Amino acid sequence: MKTGDIVSGEVIDFSHEGNGVMKYQDFIVFASGGLIGDKVRVRIQEVKKNFAIGSVVEITRPSKDRVELGFPLKESRGGIPLIEYNYSRQLDWKENKVRMDLLKIAGLRDIKINKTIGMDRPFRYRNHVQIPVGEKDGRLVMGFYEQGSNNIVDMNRSILQPEIGDWIIATVRSWMNEYNIRPYDKKNNRGTIRHIGIRTNRAEEAMVILVTGAGKIANIGELIDLLREGNVISIYQNINDMDSSPVYGKEYIKLYGQDKILDHIGGYSFYLSPNSFFQTNRQQTEILYSKAIEYLDLAEDDIVYDLYSGIGTISLFLAPHVKKVYGVEIVREAVEDAWKNAELNNIGNVEFILGKAENILPELVNKGTGVNKIILDPPRKGCQGELLESILQSLAERIVYVSCNPTSLARDVKYLVENGYKLVEVQPVDMFPHSGHVECVTLMSRMEK
Repeated sequence: MKTGDIVSGEVIDFSHEGNGVMKYQDFIVFASGGLIGDKVRVRIQEVKKNFAIGSVVEITRPSKDRVELGFPLKESRGGIPLIEYNYSRQLDWKENKVRMDLLKIAGLRDIKINKTIGMDRPFRYRNHVQIPVGEKDGRLVMGFYEQGSNNIVDMNRSILQPEIGDWIIATVRSWMNEYNIRPYDKKNNRGTIRHIGIRTNRAEEAMVILVTGAGKIANIGELIDLLREGNVISIYQNINDMDSSPVYGKEYIKLYGQDKILDHIGGYSFYLSPNSFFQTNRQQTEILYSKAIEYLDLAEDDIVYDLYSGIGTISLFLAPHVKKVYGVEIVREAVEDAWKNAELNNIGNVEFILGKAENILPELVNKGTGVNKIILDPPRKGCQGELLESILQSLAERIVYVSCNPTSLARDVKYLVENGYKLVEVQPVDMFPHSGHVECVTLMSRMEK
């Protein structure tokens, strides 16, 4: 097999990125654009030692689980690769993904894994999108990257975001074309706009974040005037001159409006800065947190550690049910926002601590704070080994592990199970419909010796 070859086969699985997976003569081929059950022809773009990467050039027999939708699908090659796959089958696949990772990585079988909790209407759920901006054949393009590449799939709208986001895309596009504002090209360090960040709250008010490669934005006053005509209440510039992959750089400059936007999950309110971490699916987050509270089996004398606490969302949900919550977070701005959010919601039995969880947890345990339950929501890479060791030393009777990556979850669960904990139950939640990602709430309890 070599680059440029066209091979045929049937898609049998999805990768974690949502690409189709097929076998060709016992060789794994990742086929962008393929759905489970499709028979396809795939053009090979790259050949590695154990697998190849390609894209579907023809579907010779569509899967019985392909569906027709009543809106344009141009963007589906970018951020929503599974959108033409039957939604109930997506939920089944995500449940099985969790099950297989726990089996293959952690060696755990016969675990209670519940059905994935999906959405009644799995569209326009993202309250934060980051849209790349570029140029193709001399023409301005805005849209998500095609799976596995840096090619931008140009779009005028996204079924993932609220409708105000579509208006913002159109407005920025019109402004860039009218005033000849060029996309930033990091190869030659020319141009201006790299990404458009859009945060929206429950009231569909928006914060716009213009990510630029340098400081000056020509004709920015004209864009501000245009955006003010809609429900845009805050505009920031973010300067990112790095060659690496993070969308946002470290420097934010407010150009217009409010410092933060106010959003809500359940009955709680949260101030969001432009760089705040906040779950992107408001509706499913409430379900996720309710399940976490159920799993923790909270009592009024409990002391809970919330590790990777962000702006305090989980901590504030837990606080009314317990004696004390300690939130630990490494991002200074997030800790500052967490304190403000506690004050906003009139919650006094929380304490937010700045630092690495693997460093702070042993200090809290040594101080005799009396923790008996832990909840943690780490990034995709999972936990540091030092943190897992500290969790063991805490002797917490219950651990609820919230994860957006079943692979790193299974690795960390394996360590805890081998050292005195039992995996009791897992609840997958579909936080990112039409993608290959799945969120899990996992309950673990300490084994009695």
